[in-house]
Amino acid sequence: MAGNALQILGLGASTPIGRNVWASAAAARAGVCGFSEHPYMVDTAGEAMRIARAPWLDVGLDGAARLGALLLPAIEEALAPLTDLDGNVSPRIGLALALPPPRPGQPDGLADDVLEVIRERMGDRFTRIARFEVGHAAGHMAVAAAEAGCARDAFDACVVAGTDSYLAPETLEWVEACDQLHGGGPLNNAWGFIPGEAAGAVLLGTPRLAQLSGIVPLGELVSVGIGMESKLIKTDAVCIGEGLAQAFRSALRALAPGEQVHNVFCDLNGEPYRADEFGFATLRNGEHFRAASDFIAPADCWGDVGAAGSPLHMALAVIANRKRYAKGPLSMVWGSSESGERGAVLVRCAEPMGG
Repeated sequence: MAGNALQILGLGASTPIGRNVWASAAAARAGVCGFSEHPYMVDTAGEAMRIARAPWLDVGLDGAARLGALLLPAIEEALAPLTDLDGNVSPRIGLALALPPPRPGQPDGLADDVLEVIRERMGDRFTRIARFEVGHAAGHMAVAAAEAGCARDAFDACVVAGTDSYLAPETLEWVEACDQLHGGGPLNNAWGFIPGEAAGAVLLGTPRLAQLSGIVPLGELVSVGIGMESKLIKTDAVCIGEGLAQAFRSALRALAPGEQVHNVFCDLNGEPYRADEFGFATLRNGEHFRAASDFIAPADCWGDVGAAGSPLHMALAVIANRKRYAKGPLSMVWGSSESGERGAVLVRCAEPMGG
């Protein structure tokens, strides 16, 4: 592993198919489907809306309380390797938080309320906090912020976390009105997505912290690339993947000559726009992938989880290699926000368990 690359020290998750990261990864690997019918929301065909809901949360819990109930266990799980450190090791920890963008059904000031929920539970655990409210690619921007913060010695470790939920009634109605709800009603779309909810967290730390703490890294951050797409979904413009290709190129520059990405984890959710975008982006960068079409898109298990996607997909990449079902140690995680932000992260995983 590279000498100065940020190390992956901890993982956390809370999803419709698992209450921790290892359970979620095992269920996703097994193809467990977390879809269910909404208890009371119906689509324009009079059928119950299909959703992916965390079954242990009351359906009436909403806003920051719901996002906090998903997020806090994931952050605490990711931080677990640091909880039993020797008193001589007191790392400065940052938090880079990915959140949904403003949309119908989302309370005003949601980001501030989520941060308050975090402070109520964790006090001043985090020396610095940054938030990114752009949905799917927000986690990639959070990774970039974590890398920059550690590089300038603002902190020794940073939790990259994300949380999202599409399950507020007004949000579900908006998704259907935008012709994005998967279903068979007049305003539904067979190529739409299943609204989901989740939280994910990844603890990134400096090599020095890993050495001082005795934590064995699960992998390392190779690079992160950010792009911007001008031809957006839900417009008449034809997207040819320019923004995503920009993010890919930026991340792939870190590869050695001839090196290829073994695994791809992404937020494809059934919408043709995203599939077309990925196809165009990989055509421009195909030589860097072992098999770009052999991707993993867990939205078929836990639905579209928006801003939670990036840290969750990073966790899946690490666990896939640890459990020996990955195609190799080098994985790309990419995401595409409706507002145009695009992100790609490369991670190199440590040796598999027992090897």
